[in-house]
Amino acid sequence: DIINSISQYGYIIIALYSFGGGFFAIVGGAILASMGKLDIFLVIAIAGTSNMVGDLFLFYFGKYNKKDVLEYPFFIKHRRKVAYSKLMIKKYEIFTIFIQKYIYGVKTIIPILLGIVNYNFSKFAILNIVASFVWAVVMGFGGFYFANIIQDVITEYQINPLILPIILLIIIFIFWKWIDYKLQR
Repeated sequence: DIINSISQYGYIIIALYSFGGGFFAIVGGAILASMGKLDIFLVIAIAGTSNMVGDLFLFYFGKYNKKDVLEYPFFIKHRRKVAYSKLMIKKYEIFTIFIQKYIYGVKTIIPILLGIVNYNFSKFAILNIVASFVWAVVMGFGGFYFANIIQDVITEYQINPLILPIILLIIIFIFWKWIDYKLQR
């Protein structure tokens, strides 16, 4: 019942959540697509488009609100992540635009900082379009095929499906803490 109600508004949820990053939304949409509740190609298209538009918005936000943005409590509180992001931009430039889609904690900071440092908008827009759709395809199809494998394991070994979300949350928590630890070093 819950899955049916979520799938009814799934595309809207994916669009809104992907605007600011959307890792969980696209993976959740991919899982629903593997269950036949959503269309995987539509999930990928919506998540990629929304993510691209969101990053363009963040770029402009940083470009035209430099002073206000840097005084924002978030930027003051997370100075280490901001400094790390600036180093990534200087050192890796193009690679940073692609990899930031996958790094928790910097995926919203990078487009803002690119705007603040007056990065070339045309270059950012082109790279962002490609990066957003690569991200959407990788995460969408990855989640879709991973969900199919999990469903096969549940069926074959007769595992209670309620245990899997708990295991997934534990894995996500461990991964999150590991990323946090790496960013603080």
